[in-house]
Amino acid sequence: MVSISSRDSIRFKLLVIYPYIYKLKTTIYHHSLDPTCKFALIQNMNSNTSSITKGQDTNDKEKRIVNGETGEMEEKLQNEEMLVEIEPKTGISFSIKLSDGKQLKAMGVRKKKLLGFSIRIYSFGIYADNQKLVGVMKSKIVESPTKTTKEMYRMVIDSAVGITVKMVIVFANLTMSMVRKNFNEGLAAAIRKLGGEKNEELMKRILEEAKNDIKLTPGSEIEITCLPGYVLETKVHGKVVSKFESEMLCRAYVYLYLGDDPLDKEAKEKFGMSLISLF
Repeated sequence: MVSISSRDSIRFKLLVIYPYIYKLKTTIYHHSLDPTCKFALIQNMNSNTSSITKGQDTNDKEKRIVNGETGEMEEKLQNEEMLVEIEPKTGISFSIKLSDGKQLKAMGVRKKKLLGFSIRIYSFGIYADNQKLVGVMKSKIVESPTKTTKEMYRMVIDSAVGITVKMVIVFANLTMSMVRKNFNEGLAAAIRKLGGEKNEELMKRILEEAKNDIKLTPGSEIEITCLPGYVLETKVHGKVVSKFESEMLCRAYVYLYLGDDPLDKEAKEKFGMSLISLF
């Protein structure tokens, strides 16, 4: 004989833990079924419930494992984004990986001669997508190269592999109009060397919406990316100031850093070494 208090306790547990079988158990208990039959039915229901619970526990465990692996992967990516490499001539640090997965391939310094002196204007880091670079390189080069060639650089220049150049201002008295003029001059020369015609309106668009009153103090960042589809995107202080499609302008921009007369020869050579390491 089950006491009232014990029965209430059992019913409470059933209501909380197994609500969907409580009604059936109560029905069996109150009907004139053979006690053996009652016991068999209830035991069978408990067995099924136990199997469901075990299955849920297994699924929960699998979810914890998957979530754990995902968490570790996200943490690893975040850690990689926090790792930096120092450009030795200016002491400027560059993340070895951007948030979109592009990896740092080379660093350099843009210099400009003024009154006979070589002035450091900005330090830069060149980023690229490894998978896209591998695809472009191996599409035409079968054997692993021992040194970089002009053809390898040209393949990168002519392909939409998603190059990003992050510039960090070093020169203290730089203005946006000076940066715009510098880009226009460099791009005009690059377009001519690539066989294109001079197009003043096209060149101006790279920093067209960047207002002259934007302050460029040491440490300020300008980021220019050749997105898929030859879309050139320019960011100043992390904000997009221009974005438009132009195959010639994308190629000309990458040519500034990887062409025949690069802004920093050492940076170009480092990028070339990274291409060889892909094989």
